Amino acid sequence: MAKSTAGSNRQGGKNQGDLPKFSREICERLLVDLEKAKRPILYATKCSLDNSFYNHKVGYLTPGEKKVATELNVSSVKKMSRAIFFLEILLRNIETGGVNTKRELYYIAKGEVKHNSILKPLDFADQDESDSVIDFICELFECYREDFNCYANDRGGQTYSQHLVVHETMPDGEKATVDLSKLGTTPFQPKNRPQNLKLSAKKKIDFALVVESEGTANTLVANGFTKRHNSILIGAGGVPSNAVRGWCKLLQDQLRVPLYFFGDLDAYTMQNIYRTLKAGSAASLIRNQDYSAPEVRFLGVLPEDIKKYQLPDYAVKENDAQEVRALKKAQDALKNDPFFQDKKNKGVTEVLHWLLKNKRRCEQQAFFSVDPRDPLMPEKIIVEKIKRGNYI
Repeated sequence: MAKSTAGSNRQGGKNQGDLPKFSREICERLLVDLEKAKRPILYATKCSLDNSFYNHKVGYLTPGEKKVATELNVSSVKKMSRAIFFLEILLRNIETGGVNTKRELYYIAKGEVKHNSILKPLDFADQDESDSVIDFICELFECYREDFNCYANDRGGQTYSQHLVVHETMPDGEKATVDLSKLGTTPFQPKNRPQNLKLSAKKKIDFALVVESEGTANTLVANGFTKRHNSILIGAGGVPSNAVRGWCKLLQDQLRVPLYFFGDLDAYTMQNIYRTLKAGSAASLIRNQDYSAPEVRFLGVLPEDIKKYQLPDYAVKENDAQEVRALKKAQDALKNDPFFQDKKNKGVTEVLHWLLKNKRRCEQQAFFSVDPRDPLMPEKIIVEKIKRGNYI
């Protein structure tokens, strides 16, 4: 069978202009196979844990050589036809400079079907179906959906600083500058593709603090955190979106400031939030290069913080399906996740072992219990932990 592939080089959002060329190559190979009465095959990168590799020198999960082969047959004809149909829509974005979300592209595809009855067999019942086609195309090309001008409707974390300045070149060439110290209580939230931004600092910035809870981040800012410390404070808002991950990567690379993550002590946070921020995820192997911050350290809550600060913690509820599932995933991660198996991440692995053994959890807001009459106590503890190196 002929092997149809877009080539071995990952695009990483750097060669958008090459995508029409690769698209033509794929389509021509499909036609040649069909003309020879052969079944065309498309090979896409397998984005899963069993095709993930982690090297601490790189710092993020990378894909192996495994491919998912889609051969033209009765069961795959709709998938392949939809891929070519949607590829045309995405290429139109590149040609016209149009920008769309996945949701908008779903309705654009529905509109194409509505106005052309020949396309009716390709219609999508819901957005999940069209999203999977977009993901398949990106895995086929080893590129980002942003290369096709498809952007998620998410923003980077709510960011505060008295010293950070953001410079952006607009699509029309106009320059825009945002001085975060001039925004008052309004946070700066970068776009989904923060790699297009350039950063500078009016004064040396000592560290950046990524807070899992946006509410807690806002409380720290309201109480004067960024005024007392030469810092950048980011409210991540739970599981980090691509924009949050890309924004933290940008801070790491352009400003070279230490990054610290402050969040809950539980299995879900360690695996789904901190690991994703630091090393990316298996589902986005082709994106982790630009959407992970390998140098971010876990500041807390740490197991030893519970005893040191007498923090209230809680037993994992045996009847809580989500918490039990998180512990099961932690067991699986220790056995199969290359990130947790790497010796350089021994500290994080030990935290997972502690969580599995003790079946306890502690929330980041527990630091407000240390001295309930001192609203600055959480800030004091955070800064103390950074100065003493009390992180992993």
